[in-house]
Amino acid sequence: MDEVFDVMIIGAGAAGLTAGIYASRAKLSTLILNEGAVGGQMVLTEEIANYPGVPATKGYMLANTMKQQAKSFGCKIKSNVKIVRYQLNGTVKSVELEDGRSFQAKSIILTPGGKPRSLNITGEEQFKGKGISYCATCDGDFFTGKEVVVVGGGNSALEEAVALTQYATKVTIVHQFDHFQAFKHAVEEAQKNPKIEFVLESELRGFYGNGVLQKVEIEHLPSGKRSELKTDGTFIFVGYQPNTESIKEFVQLNERGEIMVDPAMKTSVDGVFAAGDCIAKRYRQVTTAVAEGTIAALSAAEYSRS
Repeated sequence: MDEVFDVMIIGAGAAGLTAGIYASRAKLSTLILNEGAVGGQMVLTEEIANYPGVPATKGYMLANTMKQQAKSFGCKIKSNVKIVRYQLNGTVKSVELEDGRSFQAKSIILTPGGKPRSLNITGEEQFKGKGISYCATCDGDFFTGKEVVVVGGGNSALEEAVALTQYATKVTIVHQFDHFQAFKHAVEEAQKNPKIEFVLESELRGFYGNGVLQKVEIEHLPSGKRSELKTDGTFIFVGYQPNTESIKEFVQLNERGEIMVDPAMKTSVDGVFAAGDCIAKRYRQVTTAVAEGTIAALSAAEYSRS
């Protein structure tokens, strides 16, 4: 008969690893299942410089430290697995893997993470972390005294563009329409900032450079005319995609596909919790994921022992 864990965590990013640390240290039998490499978005981050108490470090190094810490408390971690079936109702939850193995638990913490939406154009994969970023809070400081491009026209794009003017000498916002989807105050704040310029009714067509990003190609949509713009970096804010496709039938999601949770990280299903970049929230940082993973683990522990 399959072992029934106290807590099973789906995903091994910052939220999942933190939940694993807290749950296993509380002497709960804990299993983390992860579809890719352990670490989530952390391992894709060249440097994390704003994690409290930790000097600037490589993302993969912080992820590995969290992994080893969880394992030291007895947390079991199985990575590079594919979950094909969920059963989240009832007093015992279960998942089935592609290879036929199944695992059961009294409670589940969903931390599948998510990812920024990509433009899917020439050079984007090549220059990720080498001039292309999806987080001004994370990487803005690296562009002090430089010129950058921001792609997008929503609240995130305009707010982050304004934030980037603390570091960059010039910020060029490239947006596909002649108007913005952001709130009026965000638009007005960006328009009155002397460091911000606008290239409207335009889209990026490619990223180019030698080792690091040096220029972007822009197409003016009404005319079809293309031009190049030299830049030290590009920040892309065209939306965020939570990895919730496989669980959308089981827990309540909002219109953006994010999992709805209460302050205790409880989902719409009894005994199922969620944390990290998959949940409905405004800010996505390693620190916020860690906080949510902590709360989810404490809530799951209370549930599992009740």
